[in-house]
Amino acid sequence: MALTSPPRLAILDDYHNISSTHFAHIPPSQLSITTFTDTLPAYNHLSTTAADQENIISRLKPFTIISTMRERTPFPAALLRQLPNLKLILATGTQFGTFDITAASELGIIVAAAPGKGRTDGKGKAHNRLKLDTKKGGGHSTTQHAWALILALARNVAEDDAVIKGKGGPRGWQTKLAMGLQGLTLGIIGLGRLGAGVARVGVLAWGMRVVCWSENLTQEKADKMAMEMGLPVTGGGASSEQEKTFRVVSKEELFKTSDVVSLHYVLSDRSRGIVGAKDLEVMKKSALLINTSRGPLVDEAALLETLRKGSIRGAALDVFEIEPLPLNSLWRSEEWGKAGKSSVLLTPHMGYVEEGVLNTWYEETAENLERWLEGKDLLHRLN
Repeated sequence: MALTSPPRLAILDDYHNISSTHFAHIPPSQLSITTFTDTLPAYNHLSTTAADQENIISRLKPFTIISTMRERTPFPAALLRQLPNLKLILATGTQFGTFDITAASELGIIVAAAPGKGRTDGKGKAHNRLKLDTKKGGGHSTTQHAWALILALARNVAEDDAVIKGKGGPRGWQTKLAMGLQGLTLGIIGLGRLGAGVARVGVLAWGMRVVCWSENLTQEKADKMAMEMGLPVTGGGASSEQEKTFRVVSKEELFKTSDVVSLHYVLSDRSRGIVGAKDLEVMKKSALLINTSRGPLVDEAALLETLRKGSIRGAALDVFEIEPLPLNSLWRSEEWGKAGKSSVLLTPHMGYVEEGVLNTWYEETAENLERWLEGKDLLHRLN
């Protein structure tokens, strides 16, 4: 490349500072690297101020290449147009709803992904364990996190931990009765690989009955997914011998009958707010809502009102409308589980933040970066 100085790479939102080893082999004469372990307010969030927008433009403007961790930093057209030096975005994951891929193409900015399959040249360390056969115990990290949240909420783990550590007084002990999951009904919103993986655990571990819904889900598709998960088409879990293991129902029936509702839906303009006040109103008072998918799938104001009134037992959220969660967020300030309010368990979008997953993504990003520096075609190019 005919450059008077090496291209500049910004590695964004590397909260745990794990990327450096994957790029250390590239000489400084070929590439200048700056790693940011913090994040700035997103350019296009409703709460973003003009000063916030200017800060992120100033941070990103000098760089030729940006490596970004999944959707932690959105790239709308308005931001891309103010980054004249940008030639390449190296993204991780498989969902890019916050990137304007069309605008990037128009501006001559290449966008390439790291889908989590590992390096193609044999130089990777095979960090990723997602390739394990689901039928033999393999599973996505988000599936594991969803079950960590379900169990922690049902068994009062966070509340009991807090009182034992003194937040409930010097003699704090048990907070309330735990919720047994055996034989209960698990509602899955979005029966893709992640949703089916969560359902599979519920069937095999707790003998749960599974009901599922999405806009285009048919019983035939659900039966096929059950077989792919190594489950019988009928009679799985608490289901009768004739009842479908993954039974497709209406959204209303799912929310009315489920003891645990877990979201695994892809966020789009159509699915934004797909869980609203009417859905929450019909839930059992003893039910739990779990969201490890995307925050905007749920009407946040309606959910806050539901939980303030104690209309359901509790909610566990790993995702939010704005991330990282602002310090003045109502999710942080309410005294959940007290004065009649529902229990609420919050985690900071940890569903995919697993050592193997992140290292695999950075390995793939490094391979694409090497190819770009050598003038070769990029892998998993999006435009």
